[in-house]
Amino acid sequence: MSDAAQPTAAEVRAAAEAVKAALDRHLAAVERRTGEDDPAVYEAFNELAAAAEEYDELLYDRYDEVTPFEIPGTEDMPPYTGPEEPNAISVLIRRDYAVVEPQRLLAQAQRVEAVEEPAAETTGTVHESLGILFGEFEPDEIASRHKEFGLEEGDSTLWVTAADEPAEPGEWLEAPFEQADPGRVVCRFDVSAVFDEESTEDLEDDPDPDLDVALDDDDLEPLDVER
Repeated sequence: MSDAAQPTAAEVRAAAEAVKAALDRHLAAVERRTGEDDPAVYEAFNELAAAAEEYDELLYDRYDEVTPFEIPGTEDMPPYTGPEEPNAISVLIRRDYAVVEPQRLLAQAQRVEAVEEPAAETTGTVHESLGILFGEFEPDEIASRHKEFGLEEGDSTLWVTAADEPAEPGEWLEAPFEQADPGRVVCRFDVSAVFDEESTEDLEDDPDPDLDVALDDDDLEPLDVER
């Protein structure tokens, strides 16, 4: 880059101030969050990511320096090609779980059955238990209480995609993710163990015996089930 095209020191400083302001807005949104998927937090997250990226670019262009900031899950996304002012949006969510305690899962499903249909035959399979629990509880509640249901969290992702018009009723129910266009993703949030691999390796290199904690959760916790 030529000297004429380089950003000025004042522009770099202004970008740094923008990052500080975005940090404050993000923290304020997190402190006021109303739930796991609070849109205000997502908006503040995106503003912070954009401000950090702008500062990083200007800092490199001016001083040939970089920052340690990295927003996971956005590097491989194509440029946004959707409408500037969407008339509708779709929120696509995927959460993976491993069934690590089948007996706990069965017991919790049987508790729901005992409340809803006391005379019904007791559920005896993981397949049936999953249907009962996911039919009784909202996905967000299962995500927050997954250990109670004998589940272990895997990767998860949330995409917010823009649309020109709302879909017709029943239009996409048979294949809900088939028409997802990466070019129309307004924002995306990923959670994965791969982001923690490096820090986990550091802990393994320098183990701390004080971190060992013995947990005994054999006793099932009661469920809140509405009749």
